[in-house]
Formats: sequence, structure tokens, C-alpha cells
Amino acid sequence: MADADRGNTLFGEIRRMARTSGAVGGIAARVAGERFLGIKTDKSAHAEDLKAILGGLKGPLMKVAQFLSTIPNALPEEYAEQLASLQANAPPMGWAFVRRRMGTELGPNWEKSFAEFGREAAAAASLGQVHRATMHDGTRVACKLQYPDMPSVVEADLRQLRLAMNLYARMDGAIQHEDIYEELAERLREEMDYQREASQMRLYGAMLRDTQSVHVPTPVDQLTTKRLLTMSWLDGRSILTRLSEEPSLEERNAYARALFMAWYVPLYRYGVIHGDPHLGNYQVRPDQGGINLLDFGAIRVFGPKFITGTLTLYEAVRDGDMDKAHHSFELWGFKGITRELMEVLLRWARFLYEPLLQDRVRLIQESDDPAFGRKVAEEVHAGLKRVGGVRPPREFVLMDRAAVGLGSVFLRLRAEVNWHDLYHELVQGYREEDLAARQSAALRDAGVPGAA
Repeated sequence: MADADRGNTLFGEIRRMARTSGAVGGIAARVAGERFLGIKTDKSAHAEDLKAILGGLKGPLMKVAQFLSTIPNALPEEYAEQLASLQANAPPMGWAFVRRRMGTELGPNWEKSFAEFGREAAAAASLGQVHRATMHDGTRVACKLQYPDMPSVVEADLRQLRLAMNLYARMDGAIQHEDIYEELAERLREEMDYQREASQMRLYGAMLRDTQSVHVPTPVDQLTTKRLLTMSWLDGRSILTRLSEEPSLEERNAYARALFMAWYVPLYRYGVIHGDPHLGNYQVRPDQGGINLLDFGAIRVFGPKFITGTLTLYEAVRDGDMDKAHHSFELWGFKGITRELMEVLLRWARFLYEPLLQDRVRLIQESDDPAFGRKVAEEVHAGLKRVGGVRPPREFVLMDRAAVGLGSVFLRLRAEVNWHDLYHELVQGYREEDLAARQSAALRDAGVPGAA
């Protein structure tokens, strides 16, 4: 890297850190002033400011903010509401810049690999942008090209994330964030490796091969590098756009069933979960009822015992068995589980498992109160503070996010489904050793890094 480039990189990182640390630190100070000094502040206005600052950045701090907004009480409510609405809105790279970067990834004659290549970005994301292209055999593909200098951007963002989480932890110790941070940091660093994402895309294609309602792109390995991912193009559009057209209950139920299978077939049969249920990561298909599952950068592989713990906790909630509940939390990796702490954790577990316990067609949430979930989270949060806080294991982070994120989508769909039947269809005949064997073979065949 030339000295001038290093200087520009360093300057950009310092400028970025100054912008984010000033916003985060200032807001944290105002929250602390209200909490400890009784100084009333307009947190909604501060949250709008933070949203504006983070939304203008190109790096993954915006993605982390979206993530944290789905974890109940990881952020103050006003901030969570604003950050949840953040979208990937980075300014696109111009054609001259794209052409140079494509040359860096595929060589000076890269354009000969395609019959057509769209000069304008078809979509933007937090780490890169997508271009439509057509190969010489007529295959339509999507080329996701990473923005420049993302490793230093990610590290700068992670430093700001640690600062923000440490500041909030000093104000509220209900949830100890150390392992949450480590999990987020590892997943974000993995997302920068598009060859890894290609292998994880192959993994999902294999795991969902027999799930007809879910479609997964196929990577084009010869046109994929660490910073360029070429994959088959799937036709689809935003689920929010489709919902605005008031589809029938039958169609909405079909989307709900497809999403349930997309997330939980991999989880209960292979011990793998897609860690980002953000609305931009799936589309509804033109044939109605099916979905496209996209963006395989944030994938979590669980040890078989962790999956056993999820089934054990379901049985504990169903049967009111405290000993079994204690065992399930131990399988998940929680430490120092007292009776009081377990009672608090079970309040959240009952909320999440409740739709699965009733063998009937129903909404995912039957309360007429739109803030019902938030109120349950607040009760759990208050309980955690009362018992001295909890340190969630790393594995819990993406699992909880998937449950909360998908639940919010099912609420939007107003789907009426027998969730009990969907769950039991997947876990029937479960054996830990069978999952372990399927997982090992699937990871190996897909070439996922780190697989045995």
C-alpha cells in the first residue's frame, strides 16, 4: 500500500472514530446525567441524532446497531426504536472505481468473463454493493463487490461498539456484554471473507435442498474471491412491498411457514442458524408463497449439546420441570444458575416457546397490546437487575436474535399457523448423535472453514 493510501486510510479511520465516539459518548453522558443526576433529557431527539450519524456511515456499525436493536434492553428503548429502522444506505461506488476493483479481484481482462455487466449498483449493503451481470451461457448472476478498506473500517467500528457497550454497562448491569461483544466481533470479521460466505451459501443450499418453498443462490466459485462474491441471480422483491398490497391470509401463512423452515430446518437438523433475520435478507418470490434467502455472512454453527438444550428447555417449559430447565441452561453454557436467576430466564423462555406449546392454529402473539413483547422484556430486564445480572453465553446471542427477529416478521405477516405442528415436525425423532453426523458431513462437503 502506498504511503499516501495509508495516510488516507488512517485519516478516514480517525475521522470516523471522532464522529461515532462523539455521538455515542455524548448520548451516554446525557443518559448518565438523567440516571444519576436527575437531569432530564430528550432521549428520542438524541436517538434521532445517533441514527443520522450511523446511517451515513458505510461500515458495519450500522449493521451492529440493527442487531442490538433486536436484543431486548441491550440498548435504551428510545435508541433501539430508532436504530431498528436503519437501512444499508451507503453511497454507491462509481463505475470507474468498480471497474478498477473488479480488475483487482479477477484480473485486467475481467469483463471477458461476462456477456453483460451492469454499471449501476443494483443494491447496496453495509459491506459492499451488488451488480447484475450475465454470463456467456446466459446465466444471470449477482456480483457482490466489497467496499475498499473494510478490514480497518470494521476494526474502527468494533472499537466504537466496545466503547458504547462498556458505557451502557456502567449505567445498567442487568446483562453483562463481554461475550456478546466477542460473538459480534467474530461474526463481523467472518463476514468480510466472501469465499467463506460462498461456502456457507453452499451449506444452506444443501441443508434446504428438500425445502421447496425456500430458494438459495448458488455461488460461482471461479468468479469469487475474498472480496467478490458471484452467485446466481434470484428474482424476488421486498416482503414489505408485498404486504402493502394486502395479500391473502393464505399467502401470508405460506410466507410464514417458508421462513420458519428456512431458519429452523438448518437449526434442528444440522445445528446451524442464519444469524441475521433482517428484512433485507429475504425476498418473496414472483410465484407467491416462496422466499429467497440471502446474505450468508453471519452464520452460527452450534455444538450438538446446545441444540439438545433448546429441546430440553421446551420440555421443561411444557412440563413445568425446574430440574430439566436448570439442565438446559447448563447445556447452553450459562454459569452460576441460581433458582432466582432461572425463574427470570424462564419468564423469557415461556414468552418465546408459548406459541409452540399450543396445538392449534393461532397468531404468533395473541395479546392485543402491541407493546406486549417489550413489556415482557422489561419485566425480564428488571428481574435480571434484581438478581445481580447475567452473562449470556456467546452461543445464545444469535439464537435469541433469530427468535425475536422472526417473531417480529410473523407479527407483521399476521400469520395464523399451527406453530406446534411446524416445530414437532422438525424435532420428531431427534437424536444428538444423528445431528452431529449430519452437521459434520454437511460442513465438510460445503467446505466451510474450520469444519472437521
